Amino acid sequence: MKILAVGDFHGKFALKKFEKIIKKENIDLVVSVGDYLPFFYRKLWFKHCYGKEVELWEVVGKRKYKSLVLEDIKRGEAILKKLNKLPVPVISVLGNVDYPSIDDISDRDNVSGKEHRLSWERKTLFAERMKKYKNIHRFDYKAFRFKGYVFIGARGHTYPGEPRSKGYKKHKAKLGKLFKKFRKENRLGKVVFVGHNLPYNIKLDKISKKADKKVRGKHYGSRLFKTIVNRFQPVLCLGGHFHENQGKDKIKNTIIINPGETGKGMAVIVDIGEKGKVKNIKFLK
Repeated sequence: MKILAVGDFHGKFALKKFEKIIKKENIDLVVSVGDYLPFFYRKLWFKHCYGKEVELWEVVGKRKYKSLVLEDIKRGEAILKKLNKLPVPVISVLGNVDYPSIDDISDRDNVSGKEHRLSWERKTLFAERMKKYKNIHRFDYKAFRFKGYVFIGARGHTYPGEPRSKGYKKHKAKLGKLFKKFRKENRLGKVVFVGHNLPYNIKLDKISKKADKKVRGKHYGSRLFKTIVNRFQPVLCLGGHFHENQGKDKIKNTIIINPGETGKGMAVIVDIGEKGKVKNIKFLK
């Protein structure tokens, strides 16, 4: 089975290029690690909110904030429309900029709920838009079966996480239940774990030297994902979030892959054999 793994679109996707790749490489399935929205007001957010206990709507006002979010979602949905046209099925988890519920992505117990009490926001969540596109299948904290393989998904988890928190324990239990359900398939090398973030403290989750000095050079993957991979050892783990870190690594017997920033043309083709072994990995620049 050949997988085309993509993610971190941030408002850009070269449809024709990837249609040609799918045809030429005989791709069976496209797997997306999310982050569809451009987050085009990034500079404004970093100026007023980064490292501070303040939400952007408190600075610019609810009306202005709403217009920013709606425009961001509109641009992100344009990527869904393109993906939906691909000639093979697409499965996807949400990224941290795709407006997932904060309760479902964070392991921190002290997260403020102010951002998600805005009366209009739940009606505009990006996940609701995704439901319209029948060729795209979300599988956050669910399993997706395809050609004898099982894909287990998780979303968000931008932060390394706090293992003693209620959120960490909740998500660990959800993922553990799924892996135990498919323990037979996992023993046969037929389970692939997909998240937006990457497992913590590997060579792929180290923040670039160009980043803010508060986090520069630090590992910022998910401790939860690291725990899951260490315990269950799926044949493959796909994640993104760190745009500059396209590449592969390994945790015990699990191959970890970051496809890179698809918005800039990056992706990866993974060929998995019938016996549950990764036969070939081809990075696209």
